[in-house]
Amino acid sequence: MGTGIDELLERVRAGYVRVGPQEASAAAAADGALLVDIRYAELRERDGLIPGALVVERNELEWRLDPRGSHRAPQAVSHDLRIVVICNEGYASSLAVVSLRQLGLHRATDLIGGFQAWRAAGLPVEV
Repeated sequence: MGTGIDELLERVRAGYVRVGPQEASAAAAADGALLVDIRYAELRERDGLIPGALVVERNELEWRLDPRGSHRAPQAVSHDLRIVVICNEGYASSLAVVSLRQLGLHRATDLIGGFQAWRAAGLPVEV
């Protein structure tokens, strides 16, 4: 029998420190952390965007953030870049972080509670 998703999430999250909304906001403002929104278009259109966040569809994430990749985003300048991955509720982002860390992006983390936690914390959202 394989591993269940809850066990998998617990295991992968044990390998790095996740951040809350206030910490993610502060890291972006003070430390230049790159906030990366991987939510699909329908959710972004419905709920809005985090100002300054880079929008990257989940299926393109590794290609856009690999500093050595031919399809990298201009922001993907170094393996030392601090990246905070944001999905809708903080589940898919945890799995995405594992993939980014396998590419050598050792400072990648995700937002606990995702976009919904960001919005609930009263942080800025563009609609």
